[in-house]
Amino acid sequence: MTDISHSSHSVEGAGGLMLSEHGYTLDFDSRPLGSGTKTITFRIVGPDGQPVNEFTPTHEKELHLIAIRRDMTGFQHVHPIRDQSGTWTIDLEFTPGPWRIFTDFNPSGHDGPMTLSIEASVSGEYIPQPIPGIGQSLEVGGYTVTLEGRLLPGEASELTFSVTRNGQPVTDLQPYLGAFGHLVALRAEDLAYLHVHPEGEPGDGTTPPGPEVSFMAVAPSAGLYRLHLDFQHEGAVITAPFTARATATVAEGLAAEAGTRPGKPGEESHGNHGSHHHV
Repeated sequence: MTDISHSSHSVEGAGGLMLSEHGYTLDFDSRPLGSGTKTITFRIVGPDGQPVNEFTPTHEKELHLIAIRRDMTGFQHVHPIRDQSGTWTIDLEFTPGPWRIFTDFNPSGHDGPMTLSIEASVSGEYIPQPIPGIGQSLEVGGYTVTLEGRLLPGEASELTFSVTRNGQPVTDLQPYLGAFGHLVALRAEDLAYLHVHPEGEPGDGTTPPGPEVSFMAVAPSAGLYRLHLDFQHEGAVITAPFTARATATVAEGLAAEAGTRPGKPGEESHGNHGSHHHV
């Protein structure tokens, strides 16, 4: 069975590890679940104790949900459906082991997006998978994606992803949820959720549709992170997962990468899973 654990543990400088914040609470329906495709339901309960039914859309959606297993496999970024009672419903793919489920939303009247999450323990034999090594380039879905830039602990840095196919730059990326790319970043130590913001947007007169997509990110601490880039091309959404280490200096970053194997996709592309700019 799957046990939904109500944890309010938080980590200084990190995000998304709390069940309640600013008077809002993530209220999941706890039920026995097994591995495979399972339907989950939940509500966002407001300061008045009632399910929230009014949200300010962020990246064209009222709520973004991210699910990932503790070993950073099984990444899913989807968009649940809300009914008139304020209950959200979505299907997720579970495998045995500990999971964390994040919800990213902006309740109307609140001063910005917020992230709440809950832990889930799926019974069965849990075989943790190693995190893919640090790398600056990977192949996924017939595309080559290259990362330039480094995460820095405690300060903003620019991360730029370049997309090519068959050796040619992809210059006709399609807008997806209001952007040419979306980035979800999670800290390996505790699955802390980083806020990542895109540089520019489609139609602003200055942001080209590829081959480069840039983001500003702040890592709350030094350590290992997984970066999940989503982009859309020719009607398909491709997810490119990178492993990166946040270090105070470039020299430290190079030293950290010495001896690691090249990065490679840790998960398959989720062509039907949405994503958005910040996590």
